Amino acid sequence: MITAILLQAASGFGTQQIITFGLIAVVFYFFMIRPQVKKQKDQKKYVTELKKGDRVVTTAGIHGRIIDVNDATFLVEVDNGKIRFDKSAISLEASKALNTPAPAAKV
Repeated sequence: MITAILLQAASGFGTQQIITFGLIAVVFYFFMIRPQVKKQKDQKKYVTELKKGDRVVTTAGIHGRIIDVNDATFLVEVDNGKIRFDKSAISLEASKALNTPAPAAKV
């Protein structure tokens, strides 16, 4: 009798544990994996759409203007010359902030 009760409790606990781990996996996917994949896709799209004359900021914080585009690199003009950067060195967030006009001040 006692073993039957213990077996029922153990099997119920196992099912509950599996459901809990499944829910943790779903939450982990929607809050961590999915946003990261979306961010990577947006970064790749942004870099492929860059063209000559666009102002950019690199991940190292260097500001410049694109003067040449190759398959894997950009030639960026900075104050004191030109520097060639790999396409992965362009920062999406910083470049968008640089190119977004500031809102007009209310008078």
